[in-house]
Amino acid sequence: MNWAEVRQHFPNRCVLVEALQAETKSNQRKIEDMSVIDDFDNGNAAWKVYKKLHGDNQNRELYIFHTNNEETTVIEQSSIGVHQNNEVYNG
Repeated sequence: MNWAEVRQHFPNRCVLVEALQAETKSNQRKIEDMSVIDDFDNGNAAWKVYKKLHGDNQNRELYIFHTNNEETTVIEQSSIGVHQNNEVYNG
């Protein structure tokens, strides 16, 4: 399904989708084909299901969108984390 079809089938809903076909251009993830896993009244309910599914399989490309949005825009960012300094001080 493309986003226009999802919007038509699930008006004014939060949807949890899995990207089936997607590509990245200029740090933007364009989802060309997606499968709707479920639809919800609000983002909180969608988030609970997302966390469960993501915990079970982190390789799935899952997203939550609201169908009031005309486009699905996903900005990819480099992972920011805390790195341990392994230097040894021999004062």
